[in-house]
Amino acid sequence: MVKEFLLSYTKLLVNNPEDISIEITEVDEGFDEITIFANSEDIGKLIGKEGRMINSIKTVISGCKAKGGKNYRVNVKPAA
Repeated sequence: MVKEFLLSYTKLLVNNPEDISIEITEVDEGFDEITIFANSEDIGKLIGKEGRMINSIKTVISGCKAKGGKNYRVNVKPAA
């Protein structure tokens, strides 16, 4: 659910939606790390001015925590 939401939402924000990919790795029991891979030109758009866009993404993801009980950490990295 989280992965599909992030994939569709982040593709709307960037100029190169074909370069977006999402990787979710389980770090601990009840804790996942989400890495958003994007074109290096689009990383600034995902982070936003003063981190506002990435913070809003994190806020929406924290709503999923209430339903699923998992904690999430969100990172944005350039696509390989």
